[in-house]
Amino acid sequence: MADDKVMIVMTSGPDTPRRCATPFFFASLAVAMEYDVTMFFTIDGTLLLKKGVAETIFPKTGGEPVSKFLRDALENGVKFLACTASMELHDLQPSDLIPEVQMVGGASMWQVAEDSKTVLTF
Repeated sequence: MADDKVMIVMTSGPDTPRRCATPFFFASLAVAMEYDVTMFFTIDGTLLLKKGVAETIFPKTGGEPVSKFLRDALENGVKFLACTASMELHDLQPSDLIPEVQMVGGASMWQVAEDSKTVLTF
């Protein structure tokens, strides 16, 4: 039922570090509010899921790396979906990504969006 589902579409990646922590923070916040949250990574957002990348991105000088916010979201139960076309765009293989990610085609994004009460994009 759409009343408790939230989708966050993540298109921002390493080139825009200031945009990279907030989506994970919002995802964790939504879970704390008892929403079922799915993050869909596409375009450059998929690069954040590459092993070791999120550890190197700092939205604020002297602050926490994006990996901290990413891990918090996963530990809180946020589901991560990566667009297979985005994987191709960046020459990524499933083995390049953190293990918690599920690869899906673009049509899956439409289904998750349709089933969600709220869709946020970053």
